[in-house]
Amino acid sequence: MDESESKLFGFLEKYLMGPMGKVATWRFVRAIMAAGMAAIPLVIVGSMFLVVNVLPETFTFLEGFFEATFFRFQDLYMLANQTTIGLLALYFCFTIGYEYTSIFAEEEEIDLSPLNGALLSIFAFFMTVPQLIWQNGEMSLVNTINDDAATIGGWEVTGDGISRLDATGVFTAIIMSIIAVQLYRLCVKRNWIIKMPEQVPTGVSRSFTALIPAFVIAFAVLILNGVLVLMGTDIFELIQIPFGFVTNLTGSWLGMLVITFLVHILWIVGIHGSTIVGGMLAPIWLNNMQANINGANLPYAGEFQTAYILLGGAGATLGLCIFMAFLAKSKQMSVLGKTALVPSFFNINEPILFGLPVIYNPFMAIPFFLAPMVSASIGYWAIKLGFVSPIVAMMPWPTPPGLGAFISSGDYMAIVVALICLIAASAIWYPFFRMYDQKLLAQEAGEDALI
Repeated sequence: MDESESKLFGFLEKYLMGPMGKVATWRFVRAIMAAGMAAIPLVIVGSMFLVVNVLPETFTFLEGFFEATFFRFQDLYMLANQTTIGLLALYFCFTIGYEYTSIFAEEEEIDLSPLNGALLSIFAFFMTVPQLIWQNGEMSLVNTINDDAATIGGWEVTGDGISRLDATGVFTAIIMSIIAVQLYRLCVKRNWIIKMPEQVPTGVSRSFTALIPAFVIAFAVLILNGVLVLMGTDIFELIQIPFGFVTNLTGSWLGMLVITFLVHILWIVGIHGSTIVGGMLAPIWLNNMQANINGANLPYAGEFQTAYILLGGAGATLGLCIFMAFLAKSKQMSVLGKTALVPSFFNINEPILFGLPVIYNPFMAIPFFLAPMVSASIGYWAIKLGFVSPIVAMMPWPTPPGLGAFISSGDYMAIVVALICLIAASAIWYPFFRMYDQKLLAQEAGEDALI
């Protein structure tokens, strides 16, 4: 690595790795990332049942069979979907409350109960869910019934359940969890709690410890709610303004490229970009997926990255791994390629990233950025222009290329698009593979000559 390349990587470390690493250490960011990770198994399970419903839309010859079999039990098995994706905000709220409280308890050595933090978060969130209106000089719960939904006592219910508890409520759940835990922490730090004698069991003592914080949270949320309702809005609508901007960013081609570039520029300096960026944007991707389920056509949703971008792992390196395994002349590339081939088919490419290496390697930086951005563009426009259905289901990220895209959308054309993405990414990697293979081969020949 020459002096100019060292300066470039030094610049990235100082002005990108530093700030992004700092953001990743923020307590509420860590709690949100933990909630996103914890929700993945539930979302995948719920998505699999949704896939059953969308299969006949792609394979029309199955319609008669599904009508006579699966669809007769649709209201039963779709409960698995309604109680996972349909209650996603609730799961986020509980997990963030628990994790955020745990972080404060451990790092500030405060006597906080994570379970209390989780329950207080749900308490705060639930107070914001019912819809209120200021009318005729009084505040009252909304009661309306139409063809699409019914709002009874402020609770809006659609065919998929209580509307504000699904992915559209995740942003509010995040904010209310942070508020609730911060107020709980404040009360304990200021000693605004009811202390019980040491002889009282721990569980009973902790429940009384949360009593005054619960009152503080109740008053704070009710006042916030009341002020917003008097202004003709509520916390859900208010939060959609700033988060709506970020959501729109993920819905644009340019925004998707920026996010993809950011993920990989973090990787190139040794930071797990997929975890950091993905963890922070997980609520938005899940919200976009919920919108697709309801009829939208947003490309960047669910596991779009795994389906069309990160084919073989960060940098879309499956093609590179295949080249290394079967075409490399240098021993290092050949052995490493054969070793990493099977994991790469399951999108695990750390052996290549750290073994070749790709990170901190100027020879590999250009294709590492360019390949995933090209594959992302192909996937984006294929969905945007209607060549393939949008993502409506979550898949496990280790699902092999092609199969994962099909599971996510229920559209067999997704397999074709994913393969085109893979071919395009591989074509970008090929000349750089040949160049680096020749470099390593020359190095190995020099070493052999010394022996």
